[in-house]
Amino acid sequence: MALQTIKVLLVEDDPMVQEVNRQFIERVEGYKIIGIAGNGYEGFRMIKKLKPDLIFIDIFMPTQDGLETIHQIRKEGVMVDIIAITAAADMETIRSVLQHGAFDYIMKPFKFERIKKSLENYRSFRTQLQSKATLTQKDLDQIRFEKEDFDIGSESTELPKGLNAVTFKKIMKYLNEQKEAHSAEEVAEKVGLARVTARRYLDYLAKSGHILIDIQYGGVGRPINRYITKGK
Repeated sequence: MALQTIKVLLVEDDPMVQEVNRQFIERVEGYKIIGIAGNGYEGFRMIKKLKPDLIFIDIFMPTQDGLETIHQIRKEGVMVDIIAITAAADMETIRSVLQHGAFDYIMKPFKFERIKKSLENYRSFRTQLQSKATLTQKDLDQIRFEKEDFDIGSESTELPKGLNAVTFKKIMKYLNEQKEAHSAEEVAEKVGLARVTARRYLDYLAKSGHILIDIQYGGVGRPINRYITKGK
């Protein structure tokens, strides 16, 4: 079954960055660039005319910058999702962009894998929202936690030595699919890891707040730590 095409508008003033972004985005299956704007003023006009699903927008631009454009989009109630791709790294800008509902914030320079992960996560987010007329708390938590899990092991996250993002993803995917807490031994068996390795990942995930520990006491022996994602 073919993926539904997600229409994207690029708002970026640097022609070289425009081309890099265009190539990266269109390498991800199901995404199509429908327009490119060189500043926020032109970008806002194209948003209203072309009605994209998603915009990739820079912050530092002439005529009208990205932050002002995002404010305008939200003020006028234009229905479009936003991913910021920018060199802006100050907390004030980051906070303002996120407070105005940006789906993601990607800092330059970046690699293709960072764009790909963002777009795959965005498609999953859209699919879940569109598949149901209403959401339960569990549905909403699932969407939120998948988005949080996306950042585990990203370029902006420094992982402990010996741990890698691929294994984190496998463990989180398994736990997200479970309704009950599972021990390190059970996780190790299902994910295909040594028990000691699974425990290292699970302990780190618990300490970083991505999962919860459910301590279960039996009749004899030490209590067993079982792990479960939030909201279950």
